[in-house]
Amino acid sequence: MNPLIQSLHPYPFQKLAELIEGLTPNPEKPLIKLTIGEPQHEAPAVVLEVLSKSLQGVSKYPSTKGELPLRSAISEWAKRRFSLDSLSPDTQILPVSGTREALFAITQTLVGEKNDALVISPNPFYQIYEGAGILAGAELHFLPCGSETEYKVNYSQVDDATWARCEVLFVCSPNNPSGTITTLEEYAYLIDKANTFNFTIVADECYSEIYFGDDAPLGLLEACQKLGNTDYKHCLIFQSLSKRSNLPGLRSGFVAGDANILKPFLLYRTYQGCAMPIHHQDASVAAWNDEAHVMKNREIYTRKFDSVLEILSPVMPIKKPEAGFYLWPELSMSDEAFCTALYQEESVLVLPGSYLGRDVNGRNPGSHHVRMALVAEESECVEAAKRIRDFIRRR
Repeated sequence: MNPLIQSLHPYPFQKLAELIEGLTPNPEKPLIKLTIGEPQHEAPAVVLEVLSKSLQGVSKYPSTKGELPLRSAISEWAKRRFSLDSLSPDTQILPVSGTREALFAITQTLVGEKNDALVISPNPFYQIYEGAGILAGAELHFLPCGSETEYKVNYSQVDDATWARCEVLFVCSPNNPSGTITTLEEYAYLIDKANTFNFTIVADECYSEIYFGDDAPLGLLEACQKLGNTDYKHCLIFQSLSKRSNLPGLRSGFVAGDANILKPFLLYRTYQGCAMPIHHQDASVAAWNDEAHVMKNREIYTRKFDSVLEILSPVMPIKKPEAGFYLWPELSMSDEAFCTALYQEESVLVLPGSYLGRDVNGRNPGSHHVRMALVAEESECVEAAKRIRDFIRRR
C-alpha cells in the first residue's frame, strides 16, 4: 500500500459524523443540515431535456480531450464571462469530470520537478488541495486567511525561498469558506512570482457565478488578459457546473489556461481514464450556452442571504460574503461546542470551522467559526436561521 495514504487526514464530514455520534437532535424539530455545499435548487430544464435525448451516447467511448462542441461552448462562455480575446478550444481547454478530480489530478501532473517541492494552500481550505499534495509527495505550506486579515491571504509575507520551492499554488476565489475574492493587484503579484520561480497558479473558481449585485468576481484568466499575459503562462482556472447550474451529479467542469501545461495534463488523463460521458457532454453544452438559469439562481441566493442575515445580524457578527453560498461567522465559543449544542437543542447541523483548517504555529484560522451552506430552499434556510437566533439568545 502507498504509505502516503496514512498521512491523509479524515475528511471534514467524517469528523463531523464522529463528533455527533451518540448525540440526538431535538426530536420536536425536523433536522436541517447546513453542512455540505450541495446545491438544492432545481436543475435547469433545458439541460435535463438535452440529457434525456442524448442517452444513446452511452454506447460510445468518450474522448479524454472532450468533443469539439463542448470545448467550443466552454471557450465562448469563458470569453464572454471573462472578456478574453482568445481561448483556444484545441489547446487551452480540457473538460473534466468535476473540479474535485481535476484539482487532484493536476497536482499529480505538476509536482516532482523540484527538490523539496511545496504545494501552497490557503488555510482554511478545500480539503482536496491537501490530499492532492500529500499523495503527490509534496510538503504542504499553509497561508492563514483568518479574521485578523479579513479572511484574505497576505502573499507579501511569503519569502522568496518558499516561492522557489513552490510547484503548485492553490487560489480559491471566491473563497471557500469565507467568500472573499482575489484582486487584480494580488494576481499581478502572484503571476510575477510564478514567472520568476516557475510554479503554476491553480485557481479554483467553482463559486464564481454565485455573487450579489452587478459586479462579477474577477477570474484568473481575466486578470491575465488585463495584465498582458495573453497566453496565460503559469495559470490555470478550474470551473464547474455543480454550483453555477445546480448540477453536482452531472460531474462536469473544465480546466483552461496555459497550453504548455494542458498538453502534459491531457497525456496524464489518458492514463487516468476519467473522460466525461458523451451524454454529459451534450448536456454540458446546453448549460454553458444558457445564462437565464444562472441569473435566476443568483436571484434566489440573494433573497436567501438577505432573509437569513436579517434574522442573524442582530445576534451575531455576520455579514454577506462577496460571493459563494456560505456564511462564515466568528463565534465567542468553541466551534465544536456550538455545533453539538445547536444540533441537540435546535436540530440544526453546521460544520465546525476548525475541520476546514490546520494548526500552524499553534493556531487554526478556522477555529471559533462555523460554515453554514445556504443551499436548501429559502423557507428551510429561514427556519434554520430562526433556530440559530433563538439558540444564541438563550446564551
